[in-house]
Order: sequence, then C-alpha cells, then structure tokens
Amino acid sequence: MKNKTLIIAGNTIKPGERKVILFPAPNINTQIKIDIPVHIFHGKRAGPKLFIVSAIHGDELNSIEIIRRVHEYIHKQELKGTLITVPVVNIHGVIMQTRYLSDRRDLNRSFPGSKKGTLAGRLAHALIQHVMSNCNYGIDLHTGAVGRMNMPQLRVDFSTPGSKDFARSFNAPVILDSKQRDGSLRQAASELGIPLIVYEGGEALRFNELCIRAGVRGIVSVMHHLKMVKSGDRHAGKKSKSVITKTSRWVRAPASGLIEPVKDAFARSVKQGEILARIHDPFLMNPSTPVIAPFDGIVIGQSLKAMTTEGDALYHIASFKKITGVRAYIEELREEISNP
Repeated sequence: MKNKTLIIAGNTIKPGERKVILFPAPNINTQIKIDIPVHIFHGKRAGPKLFIVSAIHGDELNSIEIIRRVHEYIHKQELKGTLITVPVVNIHGVIMQTRYLSDRRDLNRSFPGSKKGTLAGRLAHALIQHVMSNCNYGIDLHTGAVGRMNMPQLRVDFSTPGSKDFARSFNAPVILDSKQRDGSLRQAASELGIPLIVYEGGEALRFNELCIRAGVRGIVSVMHHLKMVKSGDRHAGKKSKSVITKTSRWVRAPASGLIEPVKDAFARSVKQGEILARIHDPFLMNPSTPVIAPFDGIVIGQSLKAMTTEGDALYHIASFKKITGVRAYIEELREEISNP
C-alpha cells in the first residue's frame, strides 16, 4: 500500500522523500538563533512510524553517533513506513556540554511540557506535538551520567501494551522492566499508548564503540522486526538473547577514599560476598575497606571515578536467575568490534 503524504509542523513530506526540517528553539541568552534539525525518512510504502531521539541530556553524545550510523544504514535500504530522528534534542545542553538545560532543569523530567511553560517545558511540548504524535513506536537513546558507565541495556515498562515484544526485538543483553518516572519521555509516550524503549549504553561526553555498535545493531533489529527494512545483516531478526529483570540495586561506598577495583567488573557476573573493589585511605592512616557484592548478578553500570565519598553509588548490579546469555552476548559484541 502506498504511503500517505505527511505534514509535520507545516512541512509537507511526500512518500519516498527524505527531508530535514528545523524546529526553532528558544534563542540562547546572547540572542543567537538556534534550530533543532529533525530528519524524516518517509517510505514510499505504508508501514510503522518510528521515532528515535538522542541527547535529551546534552552530555550524552554516544547517542548522536548511533543515529548518524543508523542514517547511513537507511540510505542503503528501501524503507517501508516512516522513520523520524532527532539527533540533538537538548541543543542548549550540547552547546554547554552539560546534562541539563541552561535553566538547570532536566528535560527528561519535564514532559509533557507546555507551549508557554519553562524552556524545558516548551522543548518537551514541541517534541510530543511534532514528533511523537506522528509515530506509533519510539526509541530514546541515553548513556550513563558523568563519571558512570552503563553496559548496553534497555529500560521498559511492560505495562504499556506492545512494549515487551518491541523491547525484545532490540536484542539488548539486559532489559530492566522498570516503572516510569514522572515527567519522563517514556511516561508521556505510555500515556499516548506508544511503546517506547530507553536504551542505555556508555558514558557521558565520550564515545564507547561497543555501546555504539550495540545501539545501532539494536535499532536495525527493531526495524527488521517491524518489517520497515529488509536486511542481509547477520544480526537482524536473530532470536532475542535478552534477559529480563525487575530487580537491580546500586552498591554504595561503605567508606571514603581511593577506589581500587579488584578486576574489571563491567558487564561481568558477580557472586554474593565477592569483593568488587577496595577503598583506601589516601593518607595511609587507616586500613582498606572492601566493597562487597550483596547478591548474585551482573554489573550493568559502575562509577569510573578514582575517589569516592561514603554513600556514593559505585556498582549497579542487576539480579538474574540465568546470566549465561548476557555474558555470551557481550563476548559476541566484543568479538564483532575486534573483527568488524
């Protein structure tokens, strides 16, 4: 069936057309005008409408590179349906290389927003009105915060109809079935009945090749699952290896000082009682304090800082009944990166 003409923010996009439209963002405080580019790939044939957004937090640059590579992939494909991408949502944060907007608000706690609200509220409102409302699936790309690394994982609320199958098609090693957070894009999507998955991978202000490739690979798999593309990619359409859990917990520093990891714990299974790191007194006046895993699981996020203060989050551990699939997936990704 032939696709219909799409109209977004007064712009007409015909079937088979790729167009970049510019959403005006509030001027920065020097009155310099800025716009947010929105990329629209409108297939000749009717099909699902998927949006992908990144840099809702302005320091999460890994996600921008994921969308760039997805664009390269789409150029080689005959698309069925519509793909809308916003590589940089929080343009103010990207300019300042910070997580937040210039008014220190978190955009991902400001949805659904308001046309006449705060800076964050206005951006949130525009994203819902012009992008989300034109789609029936969504992917929101993120990384860990400054000084934290997240392994490739999804955050999904399975109570939204269709979200479980949609999430599994991404083929991420770990899916956290987690509740929505007030003011998040995921909550706004759920209220509109749109399945949305949040991809987490990497760290702020840095590229991580493993997490970038996992994100691109996941998006390609999703589009194959939705029958938006036909692909010879060897990963597209593969049976999901994802393991799902509702249980995760941050292990916090029992003391202040310098952190000495016992070994690389990232994306590694750990046993209850295992020593993950030792915290040393920088003045060498007191004995070291061990950081101990509270239960069996896999490390899905960790602090990268060399120093810590008592109570700081150090290791994010997810609990699973079976974790062999997660280890196998990570090793497969690492092999793929070493031998592209």
